[in-house]
Amino acid sequence: MISRIDLRGKALPEGGALRDLLPRAEFDVEAALETVRPICEDVRHRGSAAVIEWGEKFDGVRLDSIRVPAAAIAEALEQLDPAVRAALEESVRRARLVHREQRRTTHTTQVVPGGTVTEKWVPVERVGLYVPGGRSVYPSSVVMNVVPAQEAGVEGIAVASPPQKDFGGLPHPTILAACALLGVDEVYAAGGAQAVAMFAYGTAECLPVNLVTGPGNIYVAAAKRLLKGRIGIDAEAGPTEIAILADSTADPVHVAADLISQAEHDPMAAAVLVTDSAELAAATEAELTPQIAATKHVTDRIEPALAGPQSAIVLVNDLEDGLKVVDAYAAEHLEIQTADAAAVADRVRNAGAVFVGPWAPVSLGDYCAGSNHVLPTGGCACHSSGLSVQSFLRGIHIVDYTRDALAEVTHHVVTLAEAEDLPAHGAALKARFGWKVPQQ
Repeated sequence: MISRIDLRGKALPEGGALRDLLPRAEFDVEAALETVRPICEDVRHRGSAAVIEWGEKFDGVRLDSIRVPAAAIAEALEQLDPAVRAALEESVRRARLVHREQRRTTHTTQVVPGGTVTEKWVPVERVGLYVPGGRSVYPSSVVMNVVPAQEAGVEGIAVASPPQKDFGGLPHPTILAACALLGVDEVYAAGGAQAVAMFAYGTAECLPVNLVTGPGNIYVAAAKRLLKGRIGIDAEAGPTEIAILADSTADPVHVAADLISQAEHDPMAAAVLVTDSAELAAATEAELTPQIAATKHVTDRIEPALAGPQSAIVLVNDLEDGLKVVDAYAAEHLEIQTADAAAVADRVRNAGAVFVGPWAPVSLGDYCAGSNHVLPTGGCACHSSGLSVQSFLRGIHIVDYTRDALAEVTHHVVTLAEAEDLPAHGAALKARFGWKVPQQ
């Protein structure tokens, strides 16, 4: 069901050579660009009408308006299962605790007497938050996008989620209820590339935004790439992935369950076990069969995900090699199930989020750990971070120098300007001092 990659008995290669040995889902955003380009151009020129027509084509429902009525949002919360509401409220509470601590404060540095640089943190004015609505329903993604935006101080928050034929063309009611819980009343029944284009260009119903965040399918990722620059983006999210670094102390029941938990997202989801224990590898394989038989989404998601080229059990010589492998893989979610897991986790350099020990599974992070589950995929965790308050803030430097402070450094500025053959840069300072460089 799941393949094996045996890296034992030899020294591991370095850098890209090691990455090339590891499993990864094929996710060709570049190829999808030509599919989304005409959609985005159509939305640019025809606005809401184009969004409605593309929604009818892809989602099978014809809308009169893409803006979700406030009454529908309120009604969704009124009809929400009380247990689901309680779970969402706890998810929000914990997420706020974590994200509130991420707020940045203005800081002033005195560089020299009379010369200061202040870094001021300013929230993005308006954001578009995308919530998927395809194979599954993701009210948790509403929480993970909205909470950090609110904690950053963003004033304009709009949510888009695909229209659902079963719900009269509105997004799924649980998504609407999550928006209501968070006080978001600007919601659009729009999905895919057309939703990203709506946010980027604006329509008669939706003002353009400065930043688009949130996971989606390959067409959402391609639209983000196409429109990046006109809008800021968080990331080009690819298929979800879990890597588990485990040794002989790990419980194969836990390991198998956690691999399956990510595989149920999508047939392209990646599930990777890295271990120095052949016994654990065999026991985990044995556990997969009965656990899969007892769950849902078997033939359409879990089995193809585990059998695909993106999933594997990777055998290594020891934990040192295991750490090199998981750092090269740079997983969206990385579990450490080893002896002294906290110490091992502390050595990890590349991961979207790290889950330490047997009692911190990825599923906890998906909903109620307080951490954010919008994380870099496809190896991007080696250079990018997950969604946070920082994603919605901009740092602005404010430079304030007195005459004396400028005079003291003018000769250095003039020297560097002339070294770069940009004499007018130096002249801009000389003009302030009668075209002479002040004496030091």
